[in-house]
Amino acid sequence: MPREIEKIVMPDSDKLSEKGAEIFHKSAKEAVNHKGRFSVAISGGSTPRTMHRLLAQEPYVSQTPWNRVHLFWVDERMVAFDHPHSNFGTAQKDLLDKVPIPFDQVHPMPATIPSDKGVSFYETELSDFFQRHHSNRPQFDLVILGIGKDGHIASLFPGQNSTASEHWVLSVKGGNPNLHRLTLTYFVLNNAKRILFLVSGKEKATIVKRLFEDDQALLPATRVKPFNGEILWLLDQDAASLLL
Repeated sequence: MPREIEKIVMPDSDKLSEKGAEIFHKSAKEAVNHKGRFSVAISGGSTPRTMHRLLAQEPYVSQTPWNRVHLFWVDERMVAFDHPHSNFGTAQKDLLDKVPIPFDQVHPMPATIPSDKGVSFYETELSDFFQRHHSNRPQFDLVILGIGKDGHIASLFPGQNSTASEHWVLSVKGGNPNLHRLTLTYFVLNNAKRILFLVSGKEKATIVKRLFEDDQALLPATRVKPFNGEILWLLDQDAASLLL
C-alpha cells in the first residue's frame, strides 16, 4: 500500500499547471540533492501540455537542474515524432527544445519500429539506465499520469489483460485515437517513489467521483497502488466538482 495519498484541488486548470510545474521542479531538486540525478516519466495528452510550457519558462529554465534530469515516457502512440498524435513530438515542441537537458538524457519510446521490437528496445533502455544506478528494476523518482474519462491511465485501458504482466513495457492497441501504442506496465508505475495525477475539466468529474467514492471500482486507475511510494492527486475545481 502507498505510504500516503494526498489530494490537492486548485481553482482552475491554469493554477493546476502552475502547481504541477512547482512539484516537478521541487521533485527534481530533491532527487538531485539526494543522489545526483532525477528520473521522471511524463505523459502525453492535453492536461500536461500547459505544465510543460511553464517548465520551459523562467524561473524553471534556469533553476531546474536539467543537466541531471533523465526524461522517459509513460506511453507513446506508434506514429512518427512529427505526427500530431506523438507524445514525444508535443513534448519536444512544448519543453525539450527550450530547456538545457542533454540529448542523451532524453529517452523517447521507439515509435516507428515493430511493436514487439519496441517493447524489447524500451525494456533494455530502462534496464541499462537503472542498472547503471545500482537497481535491477525501474524506480522512477516521479511518474506523471493523466486519467481518461473511462478510467484509463497511460495506455492501460479497461478490459485489457495486463495486470499480471511480468514485462516492464507492453504493446497495446486502443484509446482515442485507436492506435497501436507502447506503455509502461502497472509494475513499473507502482514501483515509483511518487506518482502525480494531473486531472482537469468537468468531463473528468464523473470518473473522479467514482475513483474516490466507489471502493469496488475496477478501473486501470484503481490499480495504481505504489509498493512503497506516494500518490498525489492534483485536480482542478471542475474535475473535483462532484466529490463529497
